Amino acid sequence: MNEIELENILSWKEDVIPVSVRFDDPYYSMQDGLKETIYVFLQGNRLSQRFVDNAVFHIAELGFGTGLNFLATLKLFNEVAPANTKLTFSSFELYLLSIHDMQKALSHWPELKSYADLLLEKWPVKFEQKDIHIELERVSLTIYVGDANQRVDDLSIPVDAWYLDGFSPAKNPELWTQNLLNKVYEKTSSEGSFSTYSAAGWVRERLGQAGFNVERIKGFAHKKHMTIGEK
Repeated sequence: MNEIELENILSWKEDVIPVSVRFDDPYYSMQDGLKETIYVFLQGNRLSQRFVDNAVFHIAELGFGTGLNFLATLKLFNEVAPANTKLTFSSFELYLLSIHDMQKALSHWPELKSYADLLLEKWPVKFEQKDIHIELERVSLTIYVGDANQRVDDLSIPVDAWYLDGFSPAKNPELWTQNLLNKVYEKTSSEGSFSTYSAAGWVRERLGQAGFNVERIKGFAHKKHMTIGEK
């Protein structure tokens, strides 16, 4: 795997929404990516209360993308978590974004600027075939670079909340296989949860087969439904 293969190539819709050329899919909602993240992943996993109730917490994510989910999580964590709380954030990404594309995508949310600056000042200028590890005070971020189908096995501590945020299952089925979702379940803590924007019937069925209690709820903005669940 060389440097070019590690980097994802973007087009921009109306010079605002990043779209993966490889998967022909936007990185986040055309309506409001930050509000989508808050609704689907932060509220979907009940993080406001769980950050208060747990001294240590581990979130894992399939697809780091622009880093928007991480930054929204970091902001919420700093706002509500007690001072002695620790957060571990693990993400899996096969195709990384350049620092230029990250800056452009994240610039649309000034409320995240201070957090984005912390991330971007430590973001690699050139990518190598190795994981990215970033420490931010009480928060530890690790991006496992490679195919999540193999790299999920490298998680060493149970996951309390999953963000299942790969591109559309129809366009990126590799992140929604039964084998991978089985591994997600196996790596989940006894009271762990997941959330995803997807409400595809076969995705919900596979999550159920993996062992999760699966629930379909109202989706963000124009989307009728999304999916949440617990172990």
